[in-house]
Amino acid sequence: MIASKESLRAWLRLSLTPGVGNVTARALLLKFGLPEAIFEQSACELQAIVSSALGRQLRLIPLGLEDAVDTTWEWLQTQAHLGTSKVAHKRLLTLADVDYPSSLMLTPDPPCLLYALGQTQHLHMLSPPAHQAPQAIAVVGSRNPTPQGRLNAHDFAVHLAKAGLTVVSGLALGVDTAAHQGALEGGSSQHPLHTVAVVGTGLDRVYPHQNHALALEIAAHGLLLSEYPLNTPPITANFPQRNRLIAGLSQGCLVVEAAARSGSLITARQALDLGKEVFAIPGSIHTTVSKGCHDLIKQGAKLVDCAPDILEELKDLPDVQWHSAPAPDLLDPPSGLEPFSEPAKLGRSTLKVLDHLGQDPVGLDELQLRSGLSTSQLQAELFQLELNGALGRLQGGLYQKLNPRR
Repeated sequence: MIASKESLRAWLRLSLTPGVGNVTARALLLKFGLPEAIFEQSACELQAIVSSALGRQLRLIPLGLEDAVDTTWEWLQTQAHLGTSKVAHKRLLTLADVDYPSSLMLTPDPPCLLYALGQTQHLHMLSPPAHQAPQAIAVVGSRNPTPQGRLNAHDFAVHLAKAGLTVVSGLALGVDTAAHQGALEGGSSQHPLHTVAVVGTGLDRVYPHQNHALALEIAAHGLLLSEYPLNTPPITANFPQRNRLIAGLSQGCLVVEAAARSGSLITARQALDLGKEVFAIPGSIHTTVSKGCHDLIKQGAKLVDCAPDILEELKDLPDVQWHSAPAPDLLDPPSGLEPFSEPAKLGRSTLKVLDHLGQDPVGLDELQLRSGLSTSQLQAELFQLELNGALGRLQGGLYQKLNPRR
């Protein structure tokens, strides 16, 4: 735990020194101890671990260090009141901190510093006892999912949280957002760390800005984590980099929807490399956002179509209520994505159009051929179906039926 401003200065100096990444920092800490001791070494002693050029760099004060120290120290001294009875606490965890997530320590590249915002009193839940797996699961996928994919992410996350798992994701739009929302809905006081968001910016900002309210909810019932210093803006390279932390914090990884080159596949492959379980939800062979999931299944990921499929694999985790999880289609979906459940509200001609939709995405021209309706009549029927939550619009002018609640 950062106990003083001088200790903070030493850790930030190490992390901000040009050329010193996580691997080099860990080697220096292993050899010399805490950062204060590293900076007491002579250039000759440092060269036992690093190059002469980097040894000289370590003896210099990084540009902007004092501003970073002042900003971070001030941030750590304040709490964020969330407008409820909840308070978001702030921590800066170091590799020497007892609360540093032990599941990350077992990964090839744990960050030397980890910023935490939210219910930090529950950080121990990310540090299972020896020989036990973390009671957390990553839920990741496309930033532009189909309406059904968004529902699936939400519904799976609700049930996983109800079963006692912490849902870990990246706060991105699309699947990440739906997963966090589902976990917040399904979490309970018995398992207070409902969800963890691992972000690619400093914790003094929210990206994307559309998720500002969601970030506050996560801070009230979970944690936001980042390895990046305060004031770090959204940088493209940071987001794939943070995916290793999502994989490392979790016992398994569920990919909801992913294109062939999706960043979600990076998380899945990192989970596989760590010996974690990987699950994938299949989709239509005609949608690009299903291609990545299908490739994972071909490579050995477990095909799942309901939350109990996942919980069955994780049933040996302590406190996971795998046997009591209901099927996902019993859930109330998130606001704005109410699936079609009352066909009696729709006319016979509208229901026929629904039948013509089938299960795969389909364009307007193909629907006209199937239904025999004029363009104007078909568009009116599709609009009615959309209002009733029976279908969703996809990119490229396609429509997709949303599976009904049972």
